[in-house]
Amino acid sequence: MLSKLIYTEWLKLKKSKVLQILFISPILSTIAAYFNFFENGGNEWMNSFLSMIMVQAILFLPLLAGIFAASVCRYEHAEGGWKQLLALPVNRLQVYSAKLITVCTFVALTQILMLAGLFLVGILHGFNDPFPWKEVFLRLFMGWLGCLPIISLQLWVSTAWSSFAAPVALNVILTLPNILIANSETFGPWYPWAQPFLGMVMDQQSGFTFSIETLVFVIIGGFLVFTVGGMVYFKQKAV
Repeated sequence: MLSKLIYTEWLKLKKSKVLQILFISPILSTIAAYFNFFENGGNEWMNSFLSMIMVQAILFLPLLAGIFAASVCRYEHAEGGWKQLLALPVNRLQVYSAKLITVCTFVALTQILMLAGLFLVGILHGFNDPFPWKEVFLRLFMGWLGCLPIISLQLWVSTAWSSFAAPVALNVILTLPNILIANSETFGPWYPWAQPFLGMVMDQQSGFTFSIETLVFVIIGGFLVFTVGGMVYFKQKAV
């Protein structure tokens, strides 16, 4: 049943403009990396990848997480969609889980497209340095991991609010301070919207990394709390 619900979510999103939005951030980050290529004595791939991170991770990843979460609930909020869906012999927790998995998958696809963009930049510039597979994949995964609490919170809000614009606007408001908060040693590790960026720039030289406290309490803890809260709300939701 869960797999069928996930497939249903995919069919609904395929008819919307979400698939177009999926490409916006990778395309912009690829363009930024191509025109802002610089040589500083380091690995050519990593130099370009860091330029892409500055575009994708600090703003677009948190924003896309909110847009995807609102999109998977938009159809149900329109014209009594929740009543039609929940009138079927479906489990509410499976319905919610299908939407959560779908949003997580779309954020992962954004990261994969970013990787494709990095390969394109390298081919166009003719990079000769070895590709840093471990560093790139680790950063991509950490960026996705840092989005999990944002995804779970935004999905909770999106199921509760019938307006598509309201949860998206809330996410924008909470994302914009990233530029300042992400550079704060005091607030950065505890601010959920900064975690995608901090995860993708993690290395010893930059000084940014997921501490044990951030990983346990902010990312894993936040994801579990918001997911459980959203499921409890959705299970009791009146339609």
